[in-house]
Amino acid sequence: MSDPDRHASSDAPVVAMHDAPAAILALAKARRGPHVVVGITGPVGSGKSHLAGLLSPCVLSSDDYLPDYEHIEEHRRDLPELADYASLGEDLAHLRRGVARDIPVWSFQTHRRESTRRVDPRPLIVCEGIHSLHDLVVASVDVKVFVEAPASVRWSRWEHLERTGVRGWGVEKAKGFFHGVADPTFARYAATYRRLADLIVVNDAWRP
Repeated sequence: MSDPDRHASSDAPVVAMHDAPAAILALAKARRGPHVVVGITGPVGSGKSHLAGLLSPCVLSSDDYLPDYEHIEEHRRDLPELADYASLGEDLAHLRRGVARDIPVWSFQTHRRESTRRVDPRPLIVCEGIHSLHDLVVASVDVKVFVEAPASVRWSRWEHLERTGVRGWGVEKAKGFFHGVADPTFARYAATYRRLADLIVVNDAWRP
């Protein structure tokens, strides 16, 4: 399968992963306001969560707004119209105004929402996930970032998570979902998200 993020042009600058935090912080500093929202998108396994953690302790994931998988056909589980991204956009808008929010917590072990957690606004608020630049979310995002990596590298990262028990499916089921659902679904939206980006981050080195 070809990489879904390689087929869209963009005038955004391109940086390597190790230069990304400094580049993103510079873009955020240029935005006015006490709270700035950074949205980080990219295909599964590209390194979105890792990059988000380097930027701020205030991180929201679009995964937490997914539907309960047990009620959804497998091939439709990553479609953005089935997730509650209207609420994600509202939560980001409130945080950007300095208002704390209770947000959902979605489990990769049970594949459903299990609880909520309180998020307090910080100067830098990060939203990461494959649909963090979706139409219902992007209006609340100030700095838009697209992370890309080859499919082989991305699958190696996901495989590591399954082998170490971080995710709850096991390698074979996860591999089928990666190639049959996650990548094809993201490919439908990759061109749009990439064109929106203020910065392209290349993360093509595998790390456990």
